[in-house]
Amino acid sequence: MTQPTKSNRKLLIILIAGSIGMFGFGFALVPLYDVLCDTLGINGKTQNSASSYEAVVVDKNRTVTIEFVTQVQSGMPWEFSPKVNQISVHPGELTHAQFLVKNLSTRDTVGQAIPSVSPGQGAAYFNKTECFCFNQQPLAAAATAELPLIFYVDPDLPASINTLTLSYTLYDITDRQTIVIEQGASK
Repeated sequence: MTQPTKSNRKLLIILIAGSIGMFGFGFALVPLYDVLCDTLGINGKTQNSASSYEAVVVDKNRTVTIEFVTQVQSGMPWEFSPKVNQISVHPGELTHAQFLVKNLSTRDTVGQAIPSVSPGQGAAYFNKTECFCFNQQPLAAAATAELPLIFYVDPDLPASINTLTLSYTLYDITDRQTIVIEQGASK
């Protein structure tokens, strides 16, 4: 076999360096995406823990429409919907909402809801003091439940935003843990 020529070695080094660079860029995309979304205000992520509600001046002169949208992971045997599809609130006002779930299967299952708010800039002003999305939701076979949401819209919400859409996607996480259903049955 012949020795690789100088140009072949150079090409091999360039290809290896390019592959390593592309691999590193792939890892850098996630934090770059998060920074870009935060900068542009397009990610719609809400907080993962409860906000504390301190009495603020309620802006009775302004009304914000909150729309609720729900969906269930494909193949998950649950029905999931808000009790009402939209409500009007005054910024600063503590508001209660309810969501309904029903397990359509013949086995105990566990769901986890993931929220998002649009427009994304509004997510920073939507504060949940209590939310079913903070916890996993075990549900016995054929059972139903009401899931609570207590929230307020920060009075500093930009005047250009008159409607916030809170969207929940419910995922089946039964296979990822051992569950205990309220009736005391263990899996």
